[in-house]
Amino acid sequence: AGSRVPQHRHSRSQLLHALVGVVLVTTRYGRWMVPPDHAMWIPAGTEHSVEMLGDVSMRSVYVMPQAIPGLPEGLRVVGVTDLMHSLIVESEKLPQGGVLEGRGGLIMNLLLHEIPTLPERPLGLPFPSDPRLSALCRRFVAAPSPHATIDEWADAAGMSRRSFTRAFQRQTGLPLSTWRQQACLFAALPRLADGEPITRVALDLGYDSVPAFITMFKR
Repeated sequence: AGSRVPQHRHSRSQLLHALVGVVLVTTRYGRWMVPPDHAMWIPAGTEHSVEMLGDVSMRSVYVMPQAIPGLPEGLRVVGVTDLMHSLIVESEKLPQGGVLEGRGGLIMNLLLHEIPTLPERPLGLPFPSDPRLSALCRRFVAAPSPHATIDEWADAAGMSRRSFTRAFQRQTGLPLSTWRQQACLFAALPRLADGEPITRVALDLGYDSVPAFITMFKR
């Protein structure tokens, strides 16, 4: 809990699988939340840091670039199927280094071919490229609230409402309202995973009622 791996990169792509706990992956493009039974695909050469939120048990699969056709090209969180989970656990028991044949070779080959089939999950929080907008986003992540408005953000960025709205959606792919809800989800998920009461989390995030928070969380 609380461990952090500073910015680094790999020559191979990485499938980071959270078995227990929640992992937060941060890159210059944004943040991604990896809850249990999910994984983060990090393409080769992508600089990133990793933070453990609560007690974490995780495994990583490292894949040579272009090992097979169809591997994901961008950062994404994916759901880990029962089959994929079992393949990762079994692969740990295999000899490291060298070419595997027989059962071991079949496990590794199937594991590799399962990666492109894993379902993508909307657990990313992209950051804008504009430094003004990015600074606003980082401040919000540090102290999220459901009541932040477009007009407030536009004024803080020194932009008109229309210019701000267009720039924010163009650079993040999300309207501010959706991005804001996603940021609140990022703040809530590790606390709920640690067993904090829903009421306390909802009130700390500025929600007026627990049902309103639950509705947002489910959506």
